[in-house]
Amino acid sequence: MNSKKKKIFGASLLALSLLTLGACGNNEEEATEDFSIEDRYELDASTPAWKLDTKEDNKLTWYINADWLQLEFGEDMTTAKIKEDLNLDVDIVTGDDTKLNTMFAGGDMPDIITLTDSTSTTAKKADTWAYPLTELAEKYDPFFNEVAKEQTMNWFQLEDGKTYGYPNFSNTTEDYEDGIMPVNTNFIIRSDVYEALGNPSIGTPEEFRDVMQQIKDKYPELEPFGFNPVGNDVGSLGDVLQDFIGVPLEDENGEFYNRNLDEDYLTWLKTINEVYRDGNISDDSFSDDGPTFDEKIKSGNYATLFVNGVSGFGGHLQTFMNNNPGVEYIAIDGPQSTEGNQIKLNQTGLSGWMVNYITKESTDPAKAIQLFTYLLSDEGQILTKYGIEGETFEYNEDGLIEMLPEITKLKEEKPEEYSKKYRLSEILFFNHDRANTLKVPDEKGPLTQLQEWGNGKLYPHYVVENVNPDQGTAEARSYDAIKTNWHTSLISMIRSKSEKEFDSNLEAYEKFLDDNNWDDIVKIQNEKMATNKEKLSLSEE
Repeated sequence: MNSKKKKIFGASLLALSLLTLGACGNNEEEATEDFSIEDRYELDASTPAWKLDTKEDNKLTWYINADWLQLEFGEDMTTAKIKEDLNLDVDIVTGDDTKLNTMFAGGDMPDIITLTDSTSTTAKKADTWAYPLTELAEKYDPFFNEVAKEQTMNWFQLEDGKTYGYPNFSNTTEDYEDGIMPVNTNFIIRSDVYEALGNPSIGTPEEFRDVMQQIKDKYPELEPFGFNPVGNDVGSLGDVLQDFIGVPLEDENGEFYNRNLDEDYLTWLKTINEVYRDGNISDDSFSDDGPTFDEKIKSGNYATLFVNGVSGFGGHLQTFMNNNPGVEYIAIDGPQSTEGNQIKLNQTGLSGWMVNYITKESTDPAKAIQLFTYLLSDEGQILTKYGIEGETFEYNEDGLIEMLPEITKLKEEKPEEYSKKYRLSEILFFNHDRANTLKVPDEKGPLTQLQEWGNGKLYPHYVVENVNPDQGTAEARSYDAIKTNWHTSLISMIRSKSEKEFDSNLEAYEKFLDDNNWDDIVKIQNEKMATNKEKLSLSEE
C-alpha cells in the first residue's frame, strides 16, 4: 500500500472508530455511574485527592502519540517520586498516528491519551471518547480547579461548552503580562564585529544594507547575514520577521490579514534581496541543513544572525564563547518597522503543545484526574522540572530554587547519565513556563543577555491560533499548496537578480492565491478568529 493510500485508509479508520465510540459513549453520567470512591476517600476542595486516597497498588496506562519519546516509569528519580506519592504505577506507551488509529478502531483504549495536535480530528471529537475534566474534578478531585488555568480551560472548550483536554506550556494573558516566558527570537551580532563598527544601528533598510557591506569589507572571511535554514519552510524570514517588525495580526476591521503582503514586510524583503544582490548573503544559506547551520554558529561564521528558536542554540553559542574568550554573540534591536509599529514577538500561546485526556475507558478515572492535579500543582511542577529538595536542589534565603552544583556538573559533563538518572524536564506533559519563576536565574551564560534584551517584547497571538482550515477539507488542501508556494516564492524573491524579477515573483504568488481558493480560506479563517475572540471573552467576563 503506497503512502497516499495509507493516509486515506488511516483517516477512514479513525473516522470509523470515532463514530463507533460516539455511538456508545456520549453520556458521561452513564460512563462513570458504576465507578465509586466511597471506600477510598471523602472529597475535600481544599486538599488534593491524591493526598486523601487510601487505595494502594494503582495502575494506569498512558498513551503518548509521540513515537520519538522513550520513558520507563519508575526507573528514574522523577517518576519514582510520582509513583511513591500517588501509589501509582504507569505503563507508558508511545506511538504514531497509525498506532493511535488502530487503538481507537480496536477499542482497546488506555486510561490517558496525550495528543500533539489540538486541531486534529481526534482532538475535535474528544467528546466521544474522553471525559469532561470539570465533571471528573467535581466527582473525584475538586482541587483540580485550583491548579488548572481558567483561561486555558475556556480555550479548550468544544462546541458543547465542555473541556476534555489540558495542554502543557499553555501561556495565558497573565503569563504574558508577568513576563515569565523568555523571548525565543533574536537578531544577534558578534560582539567584536559590533564594537569594531562603532556599535551601529541597523534599524532602517538603508542602515541595514550599509552595515552588511561594511562587514563584508572589513571581515571578508565572515558571512555578513545569516538566518535559520529554509530547506523545508521559510525559517525566520516569514512570520518571525513579520513579528519582529510588528506587522499587524488582523486588519482594521478585526479580520484576517495576509501578513505576507504587508507593505512594511515587503520593504524589508526587498532590502534583504538588495543585500543578497550586493553579495552579502551567501548562496549556501539557502541550502544549508540543520547540522551545517549549527556548526557555523559554533565557529562564529556569521557576523550577524536572525535566529528563531534561540534557546535551542545555547550550547552552540556557549561553544563559540569558550573557543573565543572575550567574544560572544549579543542581541541588538535589528530591523525595525518602517511604519512605526512596535515589535510583537510570539511565544507559546494558549494552545500549548501536548494535550492530555482521560478516556471513557479509564479503569480508574479518579486516579487519572489525581495525576493531572498532581502534575499541574507547584509540587508536580517543581518535581518534574527541578527534582527533589536536598537531592537535586536547595532553597536559598529568598525561597528560590538553586540547583546543587554536582547536579549541574553532571548535566554538563555527562548529559546522558543525567537524563537517565533524573529525567528532569522530560515528564513535561503538564509543564508550564510559570515554573521558571521558582528558580534562581542562571549565572551569565550565552542566552542571558539575549533574553534580557527581549523583556517586554512578547505579545500574545491568540486571535490567530488554529485558524487554518481543518485537515481533509478542500480548503485545507488549497492552503497546503499555498503554504508550499509561499516557501518557494519567498526564497525566489530574496534571490531575485533584479527588482523587476522580485516584483514578478511576488505577482506570481498573488496569482497563485487567486487560483487556489484564497477567498474561501480567508472566510474560514475569519470564522475561526471570531470563535477565538468569543473564547477569550469568557475570561474577561
